[in-house]
Amino acid sequence: MNGNTADADGAAPASATDQPTTGSPPDAASAGGHALGTLDIAGIMRAIPHRYPFLLIDRVVDMVLNESATGIKNVSVDEHFFQGHFPGHPVMPGVLIIESMAQTAAVLVVESLGPEARGRVVYFMSVEAAKFRRPVVPGDQLHIHIKKDRRRGNVWKFSAVARVDGISVAEATYAAMIMDRAADR
Repeated sequence: MNGNTADADGAAPASATDQPTTGSPPDAASAGGHALGTLDIAGIMRAIPHRYPFLLIDRVVDMVLNESATGIKNVSVDEHFFQGHFPGHPVMPGVLIIESMAQTAAVLVVESLGPEARGRVVYFMSVEAAKFRRPVVPGDQLHIHIKKDRRRGNVWKFSAVARVDGISVAEATYAAMIMDRAADR
């Protein structure tokens, strides 16, 4: 996947409304998608149900509805998983990098579908071709570039590359389905 490394610095804060903060005019479009720009942590929390300690992205930038987005994860030494993975040699677990990819994709799905997706959940269906290129450690900033490969009904397929300082650290393709919450079915 060819994604540009996004810069989270200088991004405008989200407004108090449910609308995402945009870095582009409302009519900006790219190949059929609507460019939204940046979604801060409050916007992410409106879009997906994840919360601490399992909310693994801090910002979504360069979002183009129905197409692509870049999630940002600031990796801190205070992350709960570093206590046991590994003591004295902290490494972000690969499965959490994959989960960060999935959360970025879930935000894109919900934002692309608009108000009809509020209150629904995006569930993992499959993960394929996951590769880990180098460890992610405290102080790294993950840029998680996701691209929608296709959508059929409620099922979406994505490809993703996670980078630190422009260097690929992980990649995967995966599928997800948006559904009502289990208690609502």
